[in-house]
Amino acid sequence: MGKSLTEIAQQLKEAVHKTKAVTEKVSDVKVQLIYAFNGTGKTRLSREFRLLVAPKDIESEPGEQKYSGVKVIYYNAFTEDLFYWDNDLDFDTEPKLKIQPNSFTKWILVEQGQDQNIISNFQYYTDDKLTPSFNEEHFKDNNGKKIQIDAFSEVTFSFKRGNDEPSHNIKISKGEESNFIWCVFYSLLEQVIEVLNVAEPTDRETDQFDQLEYVLIDDPVSSLDENHLMNLAVDVAKLIKSSKSDLKFIITTHNPLFYNVLHNELKKAEFKKYILNKLDNGDYELLPQSNDSPFSYHLYLKAELEKAIEAGQLSKYHFNFLRNILEKTSTYFGYENWGDLLPEKTVGERNAYLKRIINISSHSKHSNEEVTELSTNDKRVLKYLLENTEILKFFKKTNGE
Repeated sequence: MGKSLTEIAQQLKEAVHKTKAVTEKVSDVKVQLIYAFNGTGKTRLSREFRLLVAPKDIESEPGEQKYSGVKVIYYNAFTEDLFYWDNDLDFDTEPKLKIQPNSFTKWILVEQGQDQNIISNFQYYTDDKLTPSFNEEHFKDNNGKKIQIDAFSEVTFSFKRGNDEPSHNIKISKGEESNFIWCVFYSLLEQVIEVLNVAEPTDRETDQFDQLEYVLIDDPVSSLDENHLMNLAVDVAKLIKSSKSDLKFIITTHNPLFYNVLHNELKKAEFKKYILNKLDNGDYELLPQSNDSPFSYHLYLKAELEKAIEAGQLSKYHFNFLRNILEKTSTYFGYENWGDLLPEKTVGERNAYLKRIINISSHSKHSNEEVTELSTNDKRVLKYLLENTEILKFFKKTNGE
């Protein structure tokens, strides 16, 4: 029987605070790691968890929270909403990443002084020549009227190339922007853990984090290449393992590689793993996974494909499952092109299948198109590829089927 997201949030909370029958001590579960496909409800789950733990803080979004005495800090899609671009449409010379007035970034940048750490972390994950600059307080002329611009309310980016003059006021990519916003949160998290690692509250440099119980992290890996993604996962795990306080972490992701790297890095820490599924009736289930081995995402995706074929409920996104399996496993087995794994019983057959998979699995700008039902012929092709691609037959043998 499925559960609501509120009930799933309660399940996560109980997993941390459950008492042991014999010792009557609080469980040592430090991290809960959740895998879920995009659109399943990871971000909504983080909001439900916040509501459960700190109901007073949920009345406003992160920009309006008061962080002294807060019980939960989090990174998710709402965090990115605090940042937006002013593209300087009039002159097209000074694009700026603007920060909406909010207590979250004011807390980090003004009160905690994390600007230099944010810059260092951002350059580590992107390019050491790509430099963000936070503005100082200044006044802007608006038709003869002076408007005060607060410090740390705008960010500009420059790029230094060798001995050339730096390129000022460039607009960074969406992936770099997401990475910058993540680094704002990550820099705060570094400080939080350092402060709370001081055992005696009276010896800490600030008491603002004394009530903090949970850190929620929802998919900080958007648009990262695999090398930077693995670096980020290793660094997050290292930071978590360095935490000596009672701080608890809940991490959700749709990325199998991020999930697996975290698993491998956290093996010595007390953690639980889950898969979050959305059921046909709109309910959810949180399925525990063994901590003995990483999540075999290729087997999981293959099983999902087989279930969809048997139920006759194939949609466009199932071609994404197939492509995901082939892309990851081709890298693992040393193939230059994942299309080389496809069957070719007649000349040109492999290339035809490759084009079809690419056309169907390419991301649409409209989410509703991703669930469009496939034609009868496309369903037949997907079933054929699942049964006749050698690497998928290998998985079937190694999985004991």
